[in-house]
Amino acid sequence: MTSYYNIYPKFLVSVDCIIFGFSEGTLKLLIQKRPYNPGLGMWSLIGGFVEQDESIDSSAQHVLTKFTGLHNIYMRQLEAFGEVERDPGQRVISIVYYALINMNNCINNMPKEYDAKWVDIDKVPHLCFDHNKMVDKARKKISEGLLDEPICSNLLPRFFTLSQLQSLHESIMGVSIDKRNFRRSIAEKKYVVKTEMIDKGNSRRGASLYEFCSE
Repeated sequence: MTSYYNIYPKFLVSVDCIIFGFSEGTLKLLIQKRPYNPGLGMWSLIGGFVEQDESIDSSAQHVLTKFTGLHNIYMRQLEAFGEVERDPGQRVISIVYYALINMNNCINNMPKEYDAKWVDIDKVPHLCFDHNKMVDKARKKISEGLLDEPICSNLLPRFFTLSQLQSLHESIMGVSIDKRNFRRSIAEKKYVVKTEMIDKGNSRRGASLYEFCSE
Protein backbone atom coordinates (compact mmCIF):
# COMPACT_ATOMS: atom_id res chain seq x y z
CA MET A 1 0.00 0.00 0.00
CA THR A 2 1.28 3.45 -0.83
CA SER A 3 2.41 5.50 2.14
CA TYR A 4 0.51 8.47 0.68
CA TYR A 5 -2.69 7.18 2.30
CA ASN A 6 -1.09 7.16 5.73
CA ILE A 7 -0.94 10.91 6.02
CA TYR A 8 -4.74 11.19 6.11
CA PRO A 9 -7.04 10.44 9.09
CA LYS A 10 -9.25 7.35 9.07
CA PHE A 11 -13.01 7.58 9.61
CA LEU A 12 -15.75 5.09 10.41
CA VAL A 13 -18.37 4.57 7.70
CA SER A 14 -21.91 3.51 8.54
CA VAL A 15 -25.16 2.93 6.68
CA ASP A 16 -28.48 4.19 8.00
CA CYS A 17 -31.64 2.71 6.48
CA ILE A 18 -34.91 4.64 6.40
CA ILE A 19 -37.49 1.87 6.08
CA PHE A 20 -40.96 2.97 4.97
CA GLY A 21 -44.15 0.92 4.98
CA PHE A 22 -47.85 1.70 4.49
CA SER A 23 -50.79 0.59 6.60
CA GLU A 24 -54.27 1.87 7.50
CA GLY A 25 -53.94 4.82 5.15
CA THR A 26 -50.71 6.08 6.71
CA LEU A 27 -47.05 5.99 5.76
CA LYS A 28 -45.06 4.19 8.47
CA LEU A 29 -41.41 4.35 9.54
CA LEU A 30 -39.50 1.51 11.18
CA ILE A 31 -37.41 2.65 14.18
CA GLN A 32 -35.63 0.91 17.03
CA LYS A 33 -34.35 1.61 20.54
CA ARG A 34 -30.62 2.22 20.21
CA PRO A 35 -28.89 -0.72 21.99
CA TYR A 36 -25.57 0.98 22.82
CA ASN A 37 -23.94 4.29 23.67
CA PRO A 38 -23.83 7.03 22.66
CA GLY A 39 -27.60 7.44 22.69
CA LEU A 40 -28.42 4.21 24.52
CA GLY A 41 -32.20 3.78 24.67
CA MET A 42 -32.98 6.61 22.25
CA TRP A 43 -35.15 6.01 19.20
CA SER A 44 -33.04 5.55 16.12
CA LEU A 45 -33.07 4.56 12.47
CA ILE A 46 -31.91 1.08 11.55
CA GLY A 47 -28.23 0.93 10.67
CA GLY A 48 -24.75 -0.45 11.17
CA PHE A 49 -21.09 -0.03 10.29
CA VAL A 50 -19.70 -1.06 6.92
CA GLU A 51 -17.42 -4.08 7.29
CA GLN A 52 -13.96 -4.33 5.72
CA ASP A 53 -15.05 -6.87 3.10
CA GLU A 54 -18.38 -5.42 1.97
CA SER A 55 -19.59 -2.58 -0.23
CA ILE A 56 -21.91 0.10 1.12
CA ASP A 57 -24.79 -1.31 -0.98
CA SER A 58 -24.31 -4.83 0.35
CA SER A 59 -23.98 -3.46 3.89
CA ALA A 60 -27.33 -1.66 3.57
CA GLN A 61 -28.96 -4.75 2.06
CA HIS A 62 -27.62 -6.84 4.95
CA VAL A 63 -29.12 -4.43 7.49
CA LEU A 64 -32.49 -4.43 5.72
CA THR A 65 -32.68 -8.20 5.53
CA LYS A 66 -31.59 -8.61 9.15
CA PHE A 67 -34.33 -6.32 10.45
CA THR A 68 -37.20 -7.22 8.10
CA GLY A 69 -36.48 -10.82 7.11
CA LEU A 70 -37.02 -9.82 3.47
CA HIS A 71 -34.82 -10.01 0.38
CA ASN A 72 -34.91 -8.05 -2.89
CA ILE A 73 -36.17 -4.91 -1.17
CA TYR A 74 -36.65 -1.68 -3.13
CA MET A 75 -33.71 0.39 -1.89
CA ARG A 76 -32.17 3.64 -3.10
CA GLN A 77 -29.23 5.65 -1.83
CA LEU A 78 -30.27 9.07 -0.53
CA GLU A 79 -27.04 10.92 0.29
CA ALA A 80 -24.08 11.01 2.66
CA PHE A 81 -24.23 12.74 6.03
CA GLY A 82 -20.81 13.80 7.22
CA GLU A 83 -21.02 16.73 9.61
CA VAL A 84 -17.93 16.62 11.84
CA GLU A 85 -19.81 16.32 15.13
CA ARG A 86 -22.93 14.48 13.94
CA ASP A 87 -22.07 11.42 16.06
CA PRO A 88 -20.84 12.25 19.60
CA GLY A 89 -19.05 8.90 19.84
CA GLN A 90 -16.53 9.33 17.05
CA ARG A 91 -16.17 10.78 13.56
CA VAL A 92 -18.66 8.74 11.53
CA ILE A 93 -19.72 9.33 7.93
CA SER A 94 -23.14 7.82 7.25
CA ILE A 95 -24.36 6.72 3.83
CA VAL A 96 -28.16 6.88 3.99
CA TYR A 97 -30.58 4.65 2.10
CA TYR A 98 -34.36 4.61 1.98
CA ALA A 99 -36.36 1.44 1.42
CA LEU A 100 -40.02 0.84 0.55
CA ILE A 101 -41.56 -2.43 1.68
CA ASN A 102 -44.95 -4.10 1.81
CA MET A 103 -45.66 -4.42 5.52
CA ASN A 104 -47.85 -7.48 4.95
CA ASN A 105 -44.71 -9.36 3.89
CA CYS A 106 -42.66 -8.02 6.76
CA ILE A 107 -44.68 -8.22 9.99
CA ASN A 108 -44.23 -11.94 10.64
CA ASN A 109 -40.56 -11.91 9.62
CA MET A 110 -39.25 -9.16 11.90
CA PRO A 111 -36.90 -10.54 14.55
CA LYS A 112 -38.13 -9.68 18.07
CA GLU A 113 -34.71 -9.06 19.60
CA TYR A 114 -34.09 -5.76 17.81
CA ASP A 115 -36.75 -3.82 19.77
CA ALA A 116 -38.07 -2.22 16.58
CA LYS A 117 -41.53 -0.84 15.89
CA TRP A 118 -43.53 0.95 13.19
CA VAL A 119 -44.66 4.54 13.82
CA ASP A 120 -46.85 6.89 11.79
CA ILE A 121 -44.73 9.23 9.68
CA ASP A 122 -46.36 12.30 11.24
CA LYS A 123 -45.79 10.98 14.77
CA VAL A 124 -42.10 10.16 14.52
CA PRO A 125 -40.48 10.89 17.92
CA HIS A 126 -37.21 12.69 18.41
CA LEU A 127 -34.52 10.43 16.96
CA CYS A 128 -30.86 10.37 17.90
CA PHE A 129 -28.24 12.51 16.17
CA ASP A 130 -29.37 13.77 12.74
CA HIS A 131 -31.80 10.94 11.99
CA ASN A 132 -34.92 13.16 11.87
CA LYS A 133 -33.20 15.26 9.20
CA MET A 134 -32.50 12.07 7.22
CA VAL A 135 -36.16 11.06 7.37
CA ASP A 136 -37.35 14.48 6.22
CA LYS A 137 -35.00 14.42 3.23
CA ALA A 138 -36.05 10.88 2.26
CA ARG A 139 -39.75 11.77 2.43
CA LYS A 140 -39.15 14.80 0.23
CA LYS A 141 -37.16 12.70 -2.25
CA ILE A 142 -39.94 10.11 -2.55
CA SER A 143 -42.56 12.85 -2.98
CA GLU A 144 -40.65 14.28 -5.93
CA GLY A 145 -40.79 10.97 -7.80
CA LEU A 146 -44.32 9.82 -6.98
CA LEU A 147 -45.89 10.58 -10.34
CA ASP A 148 -42.81 9.86 -12.44
CA GLU A 149 -42.35 6.19 -11.58
CA PRO A 150 -44.50 3.49 -9.91
CA ILE A 151 -42.56 3.39 -6.64
CA CYS A 152 -45.84 3.00 -4.71
CA SER A 153 -46.03 -0.57 -5.98
CA ASN A 154 -43.51 -1.46 -3.27
CA LEU A 155 -45.82 -0.21 -0.51
CA LEU A 156 -49.27 -1.35 -1.64
CA PRO A 157 -50.76 -4.84 -2.01
CA ARG A 158 -50.91 -6.20 -5.55
CA PHE A 159 -54.53 -5.05 -5.99
CA PHE A 160 -55.65 -1.73 -4.54
CA THR A 161 -58.32 0.94 -4.88
CA LEU A 162 -57.70 4.45 -6.10
CA SER A 163 -58.67 5.67 -2.63
CA GLN A 164 -55.83 3.61 -1.15
CA LEU A 165 -53.42 4.98 -3.74
CA GLN A 166 -54.53 8.55 -3.03
CA SER A 167 -54.18 8.02 0.74
CA LEU A 168 -50.62 6.84 0.18
CA HIS A 169 -49.76 9.86 -1.96
CA GLU A 170 -51.25 12.21 0.62
CA SER A 171 -49.41 10.54 3.48
CA ILE A 172 -46.07 10.74 1.69
CA MET A 173 -46.54 14.34 0.59
CA GLY A 174 -48.16 15.50 3.83
CA VAL A 175 -50.99 17.34 2.04
CA SER A 176 -54.59 16.72 0.97
CA ILE A 177 -55.18 16.14 -2.74
CA ASP A 178 -58.35 16.95 -4.65
CA LYS A 179 -59.97 13.64 -5.56
CA ARG A 180 -60.92 14.58 -9.13
CA ASN A 181 -57.52 16.04 -9.94
CA PHE A 182 -55.77 13.03 -8.49
CA ARG A 183 -57.83 10.53 -10.50
CA ARG A 184 -57.34 12.58 -13.63
CA SER A 185 -53.57 12.52 -13.19
CA ILE A 186 -53.53 8.79 -12.45
CA ALA A 187 -55.64 8.08 -15.55
CA GLU A 188 -52.80 9.55 -17.60
CA LYS A 189 -50.28 7.09 -16.14
CA LYS A 190 -49.92 3.91 -18.14
CA TYR A 191 -48.42 2.01 -15.23
CA VAL A 192 -51.71 1.96 -13.24
CA VAL A 193 -54.16 -0.53 -14.75
CA LYS A 194 -57.81 -1.11 -13.87
CA THR A 195 -58.79 -4.74 -13.30
CA GLU A 196 -62.19 -6.41 -13.52
CA MET A 197 -62.22 -7.09 -9.78
CA ILE A 198 -64.27 -5.20 -7.20
CA ASP A 199 -63.36 -4.49 -3.58
CA LYS A 200 -66.54 -5.09 -1.59
CA GLY A 201 -64.90 -5.12 1.82
CA ASN A 202 -64.60 -1.38 2.38
CA SER A 203 -67.74 0.03 0.74
CA ARG A 204 -71.31 -1.06 0.06
CA ARG A 205 -71.17 -0.28 -3.65
CA GLY A 206 -67.72 -1.70 -4.07
CA ALA A 207 -64.73 0.01 -5.63
CA SER A 208 -62.77 -1.08 -8.67
CA LEU A 209 -59.41 -2.66 -7.97
CA TYR A 210 -56.28 -1.56 -9.80
CA GLU A 211 -52.77 -2.93 -10.17
CA PHE A 212 -49.43 -1.68 -11.38
CA CYS A 213 -48.48 -2.75 -14.88
CA SER A 214 -45.81 -5.43 -14.77
CA GLU A 215 -43.79 -3.61 -17.41
